[in-house]
Order: sequence, then structure tokens, then C-alpha cells
Amino acid sequence: MRFEVRAFHYAHPGIVALHVEAITPEEARSQAEEQGYQVLRVQTGGLARAFAFTRAQPFPVVLFSQELVALLRAGLSLMESLETLAEKERHPDVSRVLQGLLTKLREGQTLSAALERFPSSFPSLYVATVRASERTGDVAEALTRYVVYHGQLDSVRKKLVSASIYPLVLLGVGGLVMLFLLLYVVPKFSRLYEDVRGELPLMSQLLLEWGRLLERHGSEVMVGIAVSLLAVIYAATRRSVRDWVTDRVRALPALRDRFLVYDLARFYRTLGMLLRGGTPAVQALGMTTNLLPLSLRTKLTLATGAIREGQSFSMSMERYDLTTPVALRMLRVGERSGQMGDMMERIAGFYDEEIARWVDWMSRLIEPVLMTVIGVVIGTIVVLMYFPIFELAGSLQ
Repeated sequence: MRFEVRAFHYAHPGIVALHVEAITPEEARSQAEEQGYQVLRVQTGGLARAFAFTRAQPFPVVLFSQELVALLRAGLSLMESLETLAEKERHPDVSRVLQGLLTKLREGQTLSAALERFPSSFPSLYVATVRASERTGDVAEALTRYVVYHGQLDSVRKKLVSASIYPLVLLGVGGLVMLFLLLYVVPKFSRLYEDVRGELPLMSQLLLEWGRLLERHGSEVMVGIAVSLLAVIYAATRRSVRDWVTDRVRALPALRDRFLVYDLARFYRTLGMLLRGGTPAVQALGMTTNLLPLSLRTKLTLATGAIREGQSFSMSMERYDLTTPVALRMLRVGERSGQMGDMMERIAGFYDEEIARWVDWMSRLIEPVLMTVIGVVIGTIVVLMYFPIFELAGSLQ
């Protein structure tokens, strides 16, 4: 993507506009700063600004790691492996990152330092894993460990997504049927019942009044509905709105404990991977802070301080409610055996199984409940529309 960078240079008077090819604004800023500029503003340039909703293709970290491991284990050096990957790459954004890595390596930087120059492509956990492996010289093993870690996280995420597909489809179809009834069928019936006299149920009267309203102001109502839908879609694209909705959902009593288990599973799995890779415990705890929601980050900071002061890991996690009874026992076993990394990955596996059982149970419960609710709503609308017919039949008799 092309970015316009507003910056100034001490050697040149005035503010200049640089046009930089990069994947993200952060990388565009970094490229300008490497040339000695002080960046004032970064914005998308040209046609990209008109299509701000489009996103650049993310860097395929897992695929890159798998290919790099295969080449390294085939006997190629790190430089030869990256050159091979760069030669075969056809996507311009991915090729630009690979060429940037090669440039940094030719300058004498380590692989972790080169990866750190592209923060939007390589997460900090990935960089830390590579940096820890550089001490032992086994980069391929570290990358393999990260691929396995990423696959385990994806498996949990895929279970959640697959469990939500059918309920969402059910809601979508049910919503379309209700809109069809309310926007098309009800106005037709209200026109037929204009001369009906008699006592109708209140809900039938309201439904017929809705149909008459659409007959008189149909275009205004449709514009209002369209604007409302666009507002909802726009709000859904805003990070702040999504975070607010997520916080409200997390606060629900029925879901609070389940979200805690999900967050702790990611936390312990990531922490276990870093510890197994040789990252010091305190540093690993600092790197996993962003995996937790805001409500738990303060607790993790306090627990990290307690560990730094010499308290045991299990005691610190228990003191600040960052564990469960079963996980606490496993942490104590890991402390006695000295295998904290392996034990944390076992804790994450235990949490994953608990989440999978809960997701399976909820999916079995939600599907019939949704079908029942949608059926009742649609059936109620149909029955209310036919009440005037029943009234007419009664008057004829």
C-alpha cells in the first residue's frame, strides 16, 4: 500500500511529503525514520484513501515459518533460505518484507533484530521466540514450536467459529423472513382489511397500523432502515465499539467464568512456549500481558512484581486470581519438577478441553432454542394477520 508521510529533516528546511510503499502505517513511519526524517503524520495516499475499509493482506507468518524450517532442515543457510523464499514470492507486500529481511541480514543484523523492524508482520512473541533460539543456534526448532503453538490456538478459535455458524445462519434466515412479512405481506393484508369493522386484538390492530404506515410512508421507512443498517455496519468496523461490546459480553455472569478460562488458556500456552524456548520468566510474563483483557492485566503486573521479589510462581498466580484450583496444583508440580514450560502447556490443554466441552454443550442448547423463538415470532405474526379473517367469518355467521 502507498502511504504519504509528512516529515521534516534537520538538514533540509521545511516539511516534505514522502510517498512510501509499505504494508502498514507503522512500517511507513519506520522507513522514513531510517532515512533521518522526523515524522509528523502518516496517511494513506492516492486511491487507497478512498477505500479506507480495505485491508492489506496480512503477512503469512505460519506459512513463512513452515517453508523456512523446511529449507533450513534441507541444509540451506539462513540467507540462502530467505533468498529462495523471496525469489518465489509473487505477492508484492510479502516480497517487500522478505527483501527487507534480507537487507537487514546483509547489514550484519541478527534474524530477530531484522524481524523486529517489521512489527506489523511479525508479532513480538515470534521475535522473542527467534531471539531465544539464537542463543542455542536452533532456529528451526523454535520456528517449529511456534507453528505448533499457533495451530493449537487456531484449533480453539475454529471450534468457537464453527459452533457459531449455524446459530448465525438461523438468525439471518429468520430475520429475513420476518422482514419479508413486515415489509411486504403485512402492508398487503392491511390494504385488504381497511373496511373491516369489529373488535380486533390490540396486537392485530398495531400490526395493521404498521402496514398502513408503510403504505403511506414506505420510502421514508425504508431509508430509515437502510441508514440504521449502515450505522450498525460502520459501528462494527470500529475497534472501540467492538471492544465496548466485548467488555459488556464479558461482564455477563453466565459467560464471565468461560471467558476467564479462554483467556487463561491462551496466557498459559504462550507463557509455556516462551519458557520452553529459554525466555526468562519475568520477561515472558511481560510479553504475554497483551493477551489478557484489561481487567486481568493489572493483576498480572502485580503477580510479576511478586515473582520478581522472590515469591513462587504458583503462590503469585493464586494470590491475584490468575489460576484455577486444578491449574494451581499443576503449577506446584511443575515448580517441584523444574518443568514449568511443559506444565503450563498441559494446563492450557486442560483449559482447551474444558472450553470444547462447554462449546459443544452450548451449541446443542442454543440451536433448538433459537429455532423455537424464531418459529414463535413468525407464527405470531402470521396468526395476528389472520385474526381479521376470523372476525369476518364470525360476523358472517
